[in-house]
Amino acid sequence: MANKSAANKIPSTQQFLDIAEIKDDVVVMRDSTVRAVLLVSSINFALKGDDEQQAIIQAYVSFLNSLSFPLQIVIQSRNLRIDNYLAKLANLEKEQQNELLRMQIADYRSFLNELLEMGQIMTKKFYVIVPYSELKHEKKKFWQMFLDVFYLARLVSLSQKRFLHHKDELYKRVSYVMSGLSSIGLKAAPLDTQSLIELYYNTYNLASADAEKLTDLNKLRME
Repeated sequence: MANKSAANKIPSTQQFLDIAEIKDDVVVMRDSTVRAVLLVSSINFALKGDDEQQAIIQAYVSFLNSLSFPLQIVIQSRNLRIDNYLAKLANLEKEQQNELLRMQIADYRSFLNELLEMGQIMTKKFYVIVPYSELKHEKKKFWQMFLDVFYLARLVSLSQKRFLHHKDELYKRVSYVMSGLSSIGLKAAPLDTQSLIELYYNTYNLASADAEKLTDLNKLRME
């Protein structure tokens, strides 16, 4: 009985996360603040000429100086896994009736295998996290800060009206950020609910994320 009781008291990993819920393409934090996550393209800065590089730097500086709210920039590096792609190529090679095409597929598959044997191939993804909070960031006394935290704790389960207001203000910032990134030559797109869940799941479950595929939210049914 003691062992069973102790096992039941083991805290869940979710208790240590700051995320309360993810809905309507928005991440709701435990303090009732909200986040949007943008997937951002990249540019090959090294291949640009000196004038182009200076123009990009100046545009980036101007963009940062124009912000009246904080941003978080995240770069995720992951091993590139193409096992399924190689298996598909092997099947195409077996099914190919044209001998020339079959040899070309075999050479291409061999090239990819040699490339993987030379070292790990990394893929990078770039994200910009845009926050929104109702609270003004100003110096407050300890008890005022405590009351604010208590107030926010009651807003974790946001009413639909308040949530829609949060989302509307958040996506005004998202539009502004996307416009600023566009001036640098970067394309950005906000992640939807399914993509957000997959992003955070893969981030906190590296060991099992590759083997386990999350169910499409549209296919889930609440009993």
